[in-house]
Amino acid sequence: MVIVRERGAERGGGQNSGASQPVDTGCWPVWMFWPPPGGPGPAQLSPSLAAMSLQSSTPEALRVVNLLQERNLLPPAPVPAPTPCLTQDLQKLNCSPEVFRSTLTSIPQTQSLLNKAKMPLGLLLHPFKDLSQLPVVTSSTIVRCRFCRTYINPFVSFLDQRRWKCNLCYRVNDVPEEFMYNPVSRSYGEPHKRPEVQNATIEFIAPSEYMLRPPQPAVYLFVLDVSHNAVETGYLNVFCQSLLDNISSLPGDSRTKVGFITFDSTIHFYNLQEGLSQPQMLIVSDIEDIFLPTPDSLLVNLNESKELVQDLLKSLPNLFEKTMETQSALGSALQAAFKLLSPTGGRMSVFQTQLPNLGVGALQSREDPNQRASAKDIQHLAPATDFYKKLALDCSSQQVAVDLFLLSAQYCDLASLGCISRYSAGSVYYYPSYHHQHNPAQVERFQKDLKRYLTRKIGFEAVMRIRCTKGLSIHTFHGNFFVRSTDLLSLPNVNPDAGFAVQMSIEENLDDMQVVSFQAALLYTSSKGERRIRVHTLCLPVVNSLSDIFAGADVQAITGLLACMAVDRSVTASLSDARDAMTNAAIDSLMSYRQSVLTIQQPGLLVPACLRLFPLYILALLKQKAFRTGTSTRLDDRVFAMLQLKYQPLAYAMLMIHPALYRVDDLTDEGALNINERTIPQPRLLQLSVEKLSREGAFLMDAGIVIYLWIGRNCHSNFLTQVLGVPNYAAVPDNLYLLPELDTAESQRTRAFIGWLRDQRPFFPSLHIIRDESQLKASFMQNMIEDRTESALSYYEFLLHLQQQISK
Repeated sequence: MVIVRERGAERGGGQNSGASQPVDTGCWPVWMFWPPPGGPGPAQLSPSLAAMSLQSSTPEALRVVNLLQERNLLPPAPVPAPTPCLTQDLQKLNCSPEVFRSTLTSIPQTQSLLNKAKMPLGLLLHPFKDLSQLPVVTSSTIVRCRFCRTYINPFVSFLDQRRWKCNLCYRVNDVPEEFMYNPVSRSYGEPHKRPEVQNATIEFIAPSEYMLRPPQPAVYLFVLDVSHNAVETGYLNVFCQSLLDNISSLPGDSRTKVGFITFDSTIHFYNLQEGLSQPQMLIVSDIEDIFLPTPDSLLVNLNESKELVQDLLKSLPNLFEKTMETQSALGSALQAAFKLLSPTGGRMSVFQTQLPNLGVGALQSREDPNQRASAKDIQHLAPATDFYKKLALDCSSQQVAVDLFLLSAQYCDLASLGCISRYSAGSVYYYPSYHHQHNPAQVERFQKDLKRYLTRKIGFEAVMRIRCTKGLSIHTFHGNFFVRSTDLLSLPNVNPDAGFAVQMSIEENLDDMQVVSFQAALLYTSSKGERRIRVHTLCLPVVNSLSDIFAGADVQAITGLLACMAVDRSVTASLSDARDAMTNAAIDSLMSYRQSVLTIQQPGLLVPACLRLFPLYILALLKQKAFRTGTSTRLDDRVFAMLQLKYQPLAYAMLMIHPALYRVDDLTDEGALNINERTIPQPRLLQLSVEKLSREGAFLMDAGIVIYLWIGRNCHSNFLTQVLGVPNYAAVPDNLYLLPELDTAESQRTRAFIGWLRDQRPFFPSLHIIRDESQLKASFMQNMIEDRTESALSYYEFLLHLQQQISK
């Protein structure tokens, strides 16, 4: 047995499907889950867990707040996840909320109690997140419950040295002889001190019984649009240069393979076999019956053919620079790529710049720009064809994931094309109005995203299973995957930037329990060909009073889960249904609080402190690009926002929902963070209202994939000269997207703060420096969620609407 501990950040890993199945067809009360409660409660937990303190959460969580009287509810810094009300020992062992968190940190004893609280129960998961410290165990014996297959974890109980009781099914298991020895302390007879029982997140290097076949090599296939439109955007130069720069950093080993397909109205393959003097292009013009011209030489060993690959990347942009071919046979190119990858599995990276208009999978424009703002309900959020979904399911069955990069100024029908990634566990990247000359901010974003994409950790041929304590059940998943069985997700590739959400219900009363546990186990092949299992375990208390349920509400997790549910609702029913359901979620939970928890009835909109931001977040969702009405929103932009809400880990999705606003013309080192010998200022969060802006100041808005720096008309000349390097407001250039590197304290503070914001996420947010006259000012102002617009209520008006509905 060997135990190692990795330190430092990781680098770059049925007929159901990634479509979530709606649980009912009525007015979608979000607390209603199937099946109904019933049945006896499981056996009681062991004494070690029974000694827990399960009093109500701190009084602060239940402090009564009258939202109509208190305006400044935003905390000075981002909201941390609430801490479950567990004993200190259990709390220390619990899984990080950045990886695994629940909408309710106190689980109701019964489904009827959950129904009464009228809040959704679900989990949000970031299972393959880059971690700075991850315990890795190598062992010939991975200890699991022999009945329910749960991995041993910090929340099992040892009846004695030789027996342990599972925390999910409560059955008793024997401790294997090998597990008695602790290689960390080099002692015998203390199984409770083993790393598996001391860490809620752990990774095992799996023995051979966890393999259905020998671990696949890392295989990367690039499928590139080379039509006239693609060449005009200039993306091909950026792609080829990025891959040349990072080719030695692709995750893999001596077996790594790469291949390239380009397409317009025909499909072009590239023979890169060792021994050729230069790459050989093979053209297949019969796109109706696609075939591989030389199957054995199109995917080549990267080490053996590296020079030929580099030659191809240097010559590709020039090969097509004079093309006048305007057609795009994307569907046929995908079929060819699938045939090429089927024997091994791997990652397909597809770059597309227009609506596919030839052969299988051809699409027609479904967007009417005149209807963008006026339509009461948005049409065409569902795919126009099932071709891309069916192909994605075929890909999933052969361990192929498809990542889509869409770079276009025109409508591309992302609702249809996105299915190729959604059901194959891929990712979608979208760069609207991409052009190498006219949109340098998008070019920078594409370059930075591509570098991360090419070099980040990757897991191949993965599956993820989520288990929970007896009495609880899982019924709907959200994210990019294929559901292979009720609790098993098929993930041909898993990457460290993907999030998932799960809706839960309470099938049997949890009367005899004081805690419940959830466990996510991710089995994957590393880029080095090792089979590994990453396991996360979360423990939460069980409560029997409504006040305790409300006190443990995680308002951000609830918002994130509601956003996923609303995306599904928009596609399967209608956008207006989804908007009504989100508003009703706030009304119903606050009405339940008022009727069943609040002891003093008084005028106003009264909420517990832990839910004080709930109405604000719901209003933010209603005004978010995915769900807003009455504003001209491109269909692809809307669909991309929906894809992001379902796919992004909660921390990043929340910035898209409720951006962070800071004043930055007066940054100081007071209260600053010190990270890697860098001083990072920490300005206060401001409400998203124009009244917080000042013409004398400069304000930074972090909206997730974009950061705006708004310069007030009378901004202090010191900021203009020391940070922007211009003498006055009139000299601030249009379309500025880079801050000059000036040798001033003000410049260093501002750049350090923006750099720190960017470092905290896996994708690259572009920076736009805007003045009052800038075209992008409208986008900046649309994020002022608390203000009224022509088509949407202000925050105060929304609160009055909620109060009116609750008081009926």
